Amino acid sequence: MSDLIAEGLNVALGGKSILAGVSARFRPGQVTAVVGPNGAGKSTFLACLAGLRRPDVGRVLLGESPIQALPHRERARRIGFLPQSAEVAWAVDVETLVGLGRTPHSGARGLGVGDRAAVHAALERTHMTALARRDVTTLSGGERARALLARVLAGEPTWLLADEPLAGLDPGHQLDTVDLLRAFAAETGHGVIMTLHDLGVALRLADRVVVLSGGGLIADAGPLEALTPDVLARAYGVQAAIVDGVSGPMIELIGRSRG
Repeated sequence: MSDLIAEGLNVALGGKSILAGVSARFRPGQVTAVVGPNGAGKSTFLACLAGLRRPDVGRVLLGESPIQALPHRERARRIGFLPQSAEVAWAVDVETLVGLGRTPHSGARGLGVGDRAAVHAALERTHMTALARRDVTTLSGGERARALLARVLAGEPTWLLADEPLAGLDPGHQLDTVDLLRAFAAETGHGVIMTLHDLGVALRLADRVVVLSGGGLIADAGPLEALTPDVLARAYGVQAAIVDGVSGPMIELIGRSRG
């Protein structure tokens, strides 16, 4: 499977720099969390990696191929993107919504046997099988978020890119989603890249953490190496400590940094 590579990404909006020379290489089989304060460029970075936004300078490669040069259907088969918004435009049942994730494979010919198997597997992974016949508009926010995740998984992408996939989920379903994404990477060997606000989740979930601040990359390492008190002070302007929790290391926020 191919690495996903960002080379020197610069993006500006309205004369303001959003990303400034960001480079990173992502490898299959890993879960990577992209964190940083509001306005750090996380969502823009993810959109560039997915090929949904063309950087002003720099490029994104999937293996040796520029992402923007790939035919749209091939790119959609290889990269699944879960946006932050959980809005659904049509009143369809959950199974139909999830089936739309097979469009890059099936095109206009409709779902075949293999497509339906992928849809059912995605519903099972996200614990949505019992709701398959429910109208999407009747779901709770958390249920809708899981249905949209199932749609992405149904496409069987080699890379899953998710923008704040835990937003709006209750604690139980957050844990379920964390376990699902880790299993997706471990069992398939595929890659997961997600933006997160919860640093504790990033510390415990991710194999690797990328920290953005002010549009630049200030850390790219394993969780304990990337989320040090020094990095958190630089990125967020806070004093923090890594402490031992019941199930592993935790981040304790002490207050605003004085530097």
